[in-house]
Amino acid sequence: MNISHWLGLIRFSHTVFALPFAALATVMAFATPLTSGARPSFRWQDIVGILLCMVFARSAAMAFNRLVDHNIDARNPRTEKRHLPAGVLSRTSVWTFTIGCSLAFVASTALFLPNRLPLYASVPVLMFLCGYSLAKRFTAAAHLWLGVALSLSPICAWVAIRGSEVTSSPSDLLAPLILAAAVAAWVAGFDIIYACQDAAFDAEAGLHSIPAKFGIAGALKIAAAFHVVMLGLLSLLPTFAHSTGLGFLFWGVLVVVAAMVLWQHWLVRPDDLNRVNQAFFNTNAAISLTLLVAGTLDCLWL
Repeated sequence: MNISHWLGLIRFSHTVFALPFAALATVMAFATPLTSGARPSFRWQDIVGILLCMVFARSAAMAFNRLVDHNIDARNPRTEKRHLPAGVLSRTSVWTFTIGCSLAFVASTALFLPNRLPLYASVPVLMFLCGYSLAKRFTAAAHLWLGVALSLSPICAWVAIRGSEVTSSPSDLLAPLILAAAVAAWVAGFDIIYACQDAAFDAEAGLHSIPAKFGIAGALKIAAAFHVVMLGLLSLLPTFAHSTGLGFLFWGVLVVVAAMVLWQHWLVRPDDLNRVNQAFFNTNAAISLTLLVAGTLDCLWL
C-alpha cells in the first residue's frame, strides 16, 4: 500500500473537473466590488482554505463512494479491479481515510474566520456530496445529483471570499449561481456519457441511470441537451458578472469550448464506446482549464 493507491482510490486526477471552477469563482469574487464600493480583502489563508476544502471534501466523498459501491463494483467486470474489490485497500483503512478527510474538511473552514458561513455549511455540504453515492439506487437523476454536487464548488468559494456580503445582498450570488448551473449541466452531461459503459450492467443489477432507462442512443441525446444548456448559461455569465471584467476573451473562448463539446460527442457513439475515457477525461479537463485561464485573464485585465 502506498500513496499511489490512495490517489487512485479517489481518482485525484479528476480534481481538475471542479477545482478550476472554484478557482474561477474565487477570482471573480475578488474582482467584484462590495456594496461599499471596495473589493474584498485578499488573504492567503482564504486561498489555502479553498484548496484544502476542495481536496478534503472531494476525497471524503470519493472514498465514501468506493465504500458503499464495494459490492456493486465487485460484480461489474469494468470495476472489479478497483482497490476495494481487488483487496488492495481494506474497508477499515478506507473508512478511516473517509472520516479523517471529513473532519479535515470541516476543520479547514476555520481558515475563513471570522467568516462563519463556510463552517455552518460544511456538514450539510458534505452530506450532499456523499449522498450522490446512494442516488443511483433510487433515481436516474443521479447524474444531475453529481452535477449539482460539483457545482457547489464555485458557490462555496464565492461565499468563503465574500462572507456577509451574500447574506446582506442575496443578488450578490447571481453570478456564481449561473456559473454553478453551467457546471451542473456540464457534469451531468459527461457523467451520462461515462455511464453508457455500464448501461447493460445497471439495468441487470436494478440500478438507476439515464443509459439504463433510455438506452445508449437516448442517453447521448440527453447528454447533448445538458451540454447545450451549459453553453447557453456560460454565454450569459459575462452579462451577469460584468463588474468582474468577464467579457470579450471569455466569450471568444466559448467558441473553442463549444468545439470541444462537439468533439466529445463525436468521439462517443451508440455503436462505439471505445473512446469514452478519452472523451470523459481529456476533453473535459481541457474545457475546465480553458475557461479558468480565459476568465482569470479577463478579470485581471479589468
